[in-house]
Amino acid sequence: MRSPTITPPPRPLAVAAAWLIVAAVAVVAVLSVSPPSPRTDVPADEPSAAAAFAHVERIGARTHVAGSAANDEVRTYILDTLRGFGVETRVQDAVGVNGRQAARVRNVVATIPGTAREAERGRVFLVAHYDSVQVGPGANDDGAGVSTLLESARVLRATPMRNDVVLLFTDAEEACLCGAEAFVASDPLAAQGGVVLNVEARGTGGPVIMFETTRGNRNLVDVYAGAVGHPVATSFAVEVYRILPNDTDFSPFRDAGRFTGLNSAYIDGSAAYHSPEDTPDRMDRGSLQAHLDSAVALARAFGDEDVRVLAAAQDATYFPVLDVLVHYPESAVWPLAVLAAVAVVALAVVARWRRAASVPRMLGGLVLAVVPLVGAPLLAQGGWQLLVAIRPEYASVRDVWDPTWYRWALVVLVAAVVLIWFALLRKAVGAVALVVGGLAWLAALGVVLASFAPGGSYLAAVPALAGAVCTLVAVAVGRTGIGIAAAVVAAFVGVVVLVPTAVLFFPALGMPVAAVPAFVLVLLTPVLLPLIDPVWGRRAWWPGPVALVAAVVLGAVGLSADRFTPADPVPAQLMYSLDADTGQARWVTEQEHPDPWTAGYVDRRQLVPELLGMSGFFWAGPAPVAALPPARVDVVSDVVAGAGRTVTVRIVAQRPVRLLAVQTGNGPAVERATAAGAPIDVRDGRLDLIFHAPPAEGVELALELAGPGPVDLSVLDGSDGLSELPGFTPRPPDVGIAGSHTSELVAVTRTTRI
Repeated sequence: MRSPTITPPPRPLAVAAAWLIVAAVAVVAVLSVSPPSPRTDVPADEPSAAAAFAHVERIGARTHVAGSAANDEVRTYILDTLRGFGVETRVQDAVGVNGRQAARVRNVVATIPGTAREAERGRVFLVAHYDSVQVGPGANDDGAGVSTLLESARVLRATPMRNDVVLLFTDAEEACLCGAEAFVASDPLAAQGGVVLNVEARGTGGPVIMFETTRGNRNLVDVYAGAVGHPVATSFAVEVYRILPNDTDFSPFRDAGRFTGLNSAYIDGSAAYHSPEDTPDRMDRGSLQAHLDSAVALARAFGDEDVRVLAAAQDATYFPVLDVLVHYPESAVWPLAVLAAVAVVALAVVARWRRAASVPRMLGGLVLAVVPLVGAPLLAQGGWQLLVAIRPEYASVRDVWDPTWYRWALVVLVAAVVLIWFALLRKAVGAVALVVGGLAWLAALGVVLASFAPGGSYLAAVPALAGAVCTLVAVAVGRTGIGIAAAVVAAFVGVVVLVPTAVLFFPALGMPVAAVPAFVLVLLTPVLLPLIDPVWGRRAWWPGPVALVAAVVLGAVGLSADRFTPADPVPAQLMYSLDADTGQARWVTEQEHPDPWTAGYVDRRQLVPELLGMSGFFWAGPAPVAALPPARVDVVSDVVAGAGRTVTVRIVAQRPVRLLAVQTGNGPAVERATAAGAPIDVRDGRLDLIFHAPPAEGVELALELAGPGPVDLSVLDGSDGLSELPGFTPRPPDVGIAGSHTSELVAVTRTTRI
């Protein structure tokens, strides 16, 4: 018996036209989440990527880690540029503390005064950090943000708004977010709160994604949707980011409770992230233009809003649809999810009533719909593991240098899985039953997400609702023209909702997590089947195997196109640790699978004593002992009062260092502590502190102890650069420095009893 179709077989011309429409929509959906072209000829009151890029070339010329002379030069450049625009500017010199980390910071604070009376005026904060990581020049991270703020200052100063616009260039973001912490905690401008727009980059290009908000973002999203001409934002990204351990300068503002705000970044090209390859020449100037357009538009929009009433009682659900941001209140999430589930049940009832599918077949379709939902992600992840087996250097990458061919291979692989699955089951189960089964899983996922991640429920609920309603219409009416039109509508909704998210997941997670975009893409299956079914002939077994072969070919092309070269090197991470107490030194790497160059230094996994928060088993190997003097600990004062003791020491590095790490042990419990006058968290009676950018004269540390006895003070001082160490062999041309906060670290540890 021939399996029932959704509608009578349509004319080939109608099917071809339907697929042409869907393909065009898919292309437009992808383009809608692509960066714009940089504008070269713009009016004086609009931002220019060319003008901003001139700042990038100065800021990203060389590494400028917090506390370095190079960072001082960047700060001077920012000050001179702002003052040249006639903007009131100052430097906040403070100590910022973030948990077990602290830093001496110098934030640049510039203010464009608002026009309203002071009592009616709010503040809009544009925020970017001007320090880089210790191994890279930071042209994108965060030269993009700094240049965006500088160019925004030029544009915004000419047309002041009712609110103050504060341009905050923070220090020591890469180290510990301590510049932002210091500003939020102690600067007078932060006392009354306001709206914060943080500008970041985690790569070299791609669309600018608004990926994080403060809670209760409904009003913020309303303003964002109306102000930004090219909105790329999804509430699902906010849900995901809220459960990740990642932080930016936005975090201290978000956690303070008196600010509302948005966090934006471009994230493609993450192979260069935090590495020496983060240079100006790699920057996509279209992405820089997107940052500029968004920052200026939002500053102007919020600049004329009453920012004191932006916080809302609930979040919004939102996602991009063809250059428009669709958004609705969180209160609509559950009704939409339930409506999608009801629509799927109604479809099943009508399909049974119209004899388009029997109950057993629909139950079979429900069970068998799991196959592509699970199989496509597993095959995608397996494909990446195969690439790692072929090219072991991939084991340590965040993403590949040229992912284009691999991304297309994944898309075609998902298509192959769906087509082979459909070819095997179409006759036995029927297209209608498979559609009902697939839509049921979509609706169920919408309900699950509504419970645990409301901002992501739309990804499943909206396509499920559209697919169920349109398929129900097609099955109920049974007319070819209406059936094709309904199928096009369902496919349209599925494509505009799911394709942009899949596209954004590629750079967000990189090829090592290929399963996630594969899962999002395979969710399209039940809304595309009504258009796949009409073109399926009696011998249409071949499209799936052909697609599978094409995916393999695309992967092979990707292997050929993406090669490690001196310009695009293999990332390698290596540290040097010297214990001045025992006179022993070792090379250490965080890499799970050391590349051949790194393997020349480390020979086995061994227990490594705590090193900047790292402890446990790492690949390590013996190293020659370098003539590196440990930090000196001088007792400034020592007072015993009652049952306790207060001791103050000054820790002075004996060589140029980036940080000092201090721990206490083997003595009385520490009750309270300060570093450079700032209170430091003490947990379980033990001090565990990392102080970044320590002054040359040292850091004064005061400890209040529970008893009068001595206490051990372990001090690690850390600098950067392995090239002068004995036994170090320079990297080959195609081996680079991994984007890690501990790459190239030279650590010297000594314990002193005080």
